[in-house]
Amino acid sequence: MQRDVRTYLWDALQAAELVGEFTKGEDFASYQAQAMMRSAVERQFEIIGEALNQLSKVDRELAEKIPDLARIVSFRNILIHGYATVDDALVWQVLTDRLPALSDVLRKLLDS
Repeated sequence: MQRDVRTYLWDALQAAELVGEFTKGEDFASYQAQAMMRSAVERQFEIIGEALNQLSKVDRELAEKIPDLARIVSFRNILIHGYATVDDALVWQVLTDRLPALSDVLRKLLDS
């Protein structure tokens, strides 16, 4: 039985919100200093990328409403397959510069 496509949006949004919770009040230096936080944030980004990748397989039209979908999936692949060379500064930049807008898009799509 196929999952409801909205579940993929919900999974991605929940992961994005967890990233926000994990990093609330933190800065890049504290992020870099805490292996558990880095691991938790990277895992949630992996979930975001995988959920949206699965969404693109079952509902391309809906997935096309998500800006930079291919980059999000590629970022997930980098985190998983390039685990030994993850750039903390890049993860922090995505978290601070890109994640809020993605969360807004996901909320709007879930509300519609």
